[in-house]
Amino acid sequence: MGRSFAEWLAQQDASLVSKVRAGDEDEKPLLNQINWIWVSNLMNKKAELNPSSAELLDWVTSGQIDAMRQKK
Repeated sequence: MGRSFAEWLAQQDASLVSKVRAGDEDEKPLLNQINWIWVSNLMNKKAELNPSSAELLDWVTSGQIDAMRQKK
């Protein structure tokens, strides 16, 4: 399989990750937060840093990230 979510996250710009996750660090990452990083990578011509569809599917189905979150 591809990279784990933690491996992928370690390859990303730490300041961007901090901005995207600000205030939500205690929760599991959301797919939408990954999408923000994905778009930023595309806009900055760093598409090679983006996860594959297989990696995304693995992260969601294995519980590494949440596709959505239920309100508490």
